[in-house]
Amino acid sequence: FVHWYVGEEAVVSTQSTGVKTEDTETGSRNLRKICALFSGKTSGFEVVHGLLDRIMLCLGRRDYSIRASAEAMFFTGRGADILLGGQKIGHLGILHPEVLDNFEITLPCSVLEMDLEPFV
Repeated sequence: FVHWYVGEEAVVSTQSTGVKTEDTETGSRNLRKICALFSGKTSGFEVVHGLLDRIMLCLGRRDYSIRASAEAMFFTGRGADILLGGQKIGHLGILHPEVLDNFEITLPCSVLEMDLEPFV
């Protein structure tokens, strides 16, 4: 999915996460997600956006869209929510410099996180 360039890094991962909920008998449910991070001399937003396009193409879904996101973790005006059927299923964007500083990351990063439940 991701091209790797000298001095740049990309990580793609799928995960299953347990969260508390009052909607189930057990009081919890699993979320299946795909996450990606690109870090390099430039933010690489086009790389994670291209990855989103590729994932949706492989899933046979063209009925998705993105809209501006108000998530504080993103650089102002550089984040987007991922919508499928009008419902938010994830987000992508360039991490805010304050977030990078909190984790002692020195290079710009773009991230993608998307719920896989709508596709299984």
